[in-house]
Amino acid sequence: MFSRAIKPVASVAAQNGLKNFSTSSQKNFKVVVAGAAGGIGQPLALLLKQNKLVTRLALYDIAPVTPGVGVDLSHMDTPAKVTGHQGPDQLADAIKGADVVVIPAGVPRKPGMTRDDLFNTNASIVRDLAACVAKNSPKAIIAIITNPVNSMVPIASEVMKKAGVYDPNRILGVTTLDVVRAAAFIGEINGVDPQTVSIPVIGGHSGVTIIPLLSQSKPAVKLSDQGKIDALTKRIQEAGTEVVKAKAGGGSATLSMAYAGARLTGSVLRGLKGESNVVECAYIKSDLTEATYFANPVVLGKNGVEKNLGFGSLNDYEKQLLKAAIPELQKNIKTGEDFAKK
Repeated sequence: MFSRAIKPVASVAAQNGLKNFSTSSQKNFKVVVAGAAGGIGQPLALLLKQNKLVTRLALYDIAPVTPGVGVDLSHMDTPAKVTGHQGPDQLADAIKGADVVVIPAGVPRKPGMTRDDLFNTNASIVRDLAACVAKNSPKAIIAIITNPVNSMVPIASEVMKKAGVYDPNRILGVTTLDVVRAAAFIGEINGVDPQTVSIPVIGGHSGVTIIPLLSQSKPAVKLSDQGKIDALTKRIQEAGTEVVKAKAGGGSATLSMAYAGARLTGSVLRGLKGESNVVECAYIKSDLTEATYFANPVVLGKNGVEKNLGFGSLNDYEKQLLKAAIPELQKNIKTGEDFAKK
């Protein structure tokens, strides 16, 4: 999606369809990044500023640096108009007229912390942001990055229900990073460009709820030993912890998460524009399993999720992974719903 090498400015512009920076033939899309001054928010905003489908980019955060981040990005020679909004008093202005609201806001994981440890602080943030979206841009598509995603999507859903504007097709949990990681690891194992790898990752976005369907990978994973398949599965499930440990107290996954968030947002925009067969994995309201929210491939269209593609046939190993994931997902979902209903 984005160039892996540094190229001359003219080449980068041409590659991203930005020649002459014309937007006359496209819809005017406004994207909001709520939590734009953070470790995920800033690189996410940088990537979205390069997306030719984004013509208005509103950056919101409580951090005083937020307006400066907006000014900084506004100096880039890409067409999106950038505005910076700092503090609760400016949140409504940021949200108004949004087509997509991406939420990376929250506190990051630290060594020894699970995603569940982040719950109380991040739940309040997502609740308040969702309430503002419900009031100011009820038709916006909400893409939630804030952890624990398994609980945050149910919270946002309950808030929208209370406001009378709930549309399950417009609230997505961003599990794209699990897909990106799986493709990266399989690409390394197979010795191929990871962007040529197609691998569905279903379930949720923490630990055992992350279920990479290695049997459905294209190309097939070059692993026949069950022990190695199990090791790869566990690596994908615990990849976030791998980053937390590697940063030695300096934070969690930010750059790869920003990349994944930008990828999903770009796909949402392509669907809104009317492009056909835009498929991504996302965590959504679902009746496919006993868990009322579940991630799997979906088709994105003009109203958000256009079609739930399900997850196809699982082998015996993957069926066991699903069996282990469902109770954890159900617990996560109940935690979110109970918080929102208080």
